Amino acid sequence: MLPQGFLRADRPLVLGHRGASFDAPENTLAAFELAARQGADGVELDVQRCGTGEVVVLHDLSLGRTAGFAGLVSETPWSVVRGLDAGARKAERFRGERVPLLAEVLSAFPLLVNVELKCEERDDRGLTAEAVRVIREARAEERVLLSSFNPLCLLRALSLAPQIPRALLFESEQAWFYKSAIFAPLLGAQALHPEAVLATPQRVHRWRRRGYSVGSWTVDDADSAAALFASGVGCIITNRPAVLRTRWPGTSSS
Repeated sequence: MLPQGFLRADRPLVLGHRGASFDAPENTLAAFELAARQGADGVELDVQRCGTGEVVVLHDLSLGRTAGFAGLVSETPWSVVRGLDAGARKAERFRGERVPLLAEVLSAFPLLVNVELKCEERDDRGLTAEAVRVIREARAEERVLLSSFNPLCLLRALSLAPQIPRALLFESEQAWFYKSAIFAPLLGAQALHPEAVLATPQRVHRWRRRGYSVGSWTVDDADSAAALFASGVGCIITNRPAVLRTRWPGTSSS
């Protein structure tokens, strides 16, 4: 099971998916700050290494959709990434928002952070090791959860930083042996993070019986979130933290 900070009994843990990304530009400090104001317990974000090796917070392999730059993250130096506008495409009031470094988010955002290691290849170009270094430097080990679709990244994380909890991600489009979570014991995973459609009551019960915490994504409807929580899902990852917190008002875990 996860450390106590990631567990609640009275309601699900609410994590803003790339921040409060329905209302603010995803994976920016503005989105993370808004998630906190909307009552989220923390955020989920994505990390990659840019062309000069820094760990940046961005979901896509390309910078085009969110920052309007026709280049791959892995080939673009930080000096260029830093100058891009990651907010204007969402709304004019967010013009000037930047792609942040993981180190900047951990420094500016004091709540729980689910760091998804974005890597589809066997060679992660040092992503896991560098992310662990940044997390340690920020002294954030107790409030970070590492997750990935890539079992090799989680295996590296287990070797490098066994004290940082790990969650295995999987989705409906993946092959059965990924969705069955058969890799989880080898990875020392404490949590499973299935796509919401996979989190049926029967599966959740089975996963919980095997000792895993269960988090589901991406759920923006309060009734759906309530049904998942009733089935045993302990963490909901949502684009709209404020909507979910209307179902469970009161103080957040912060």
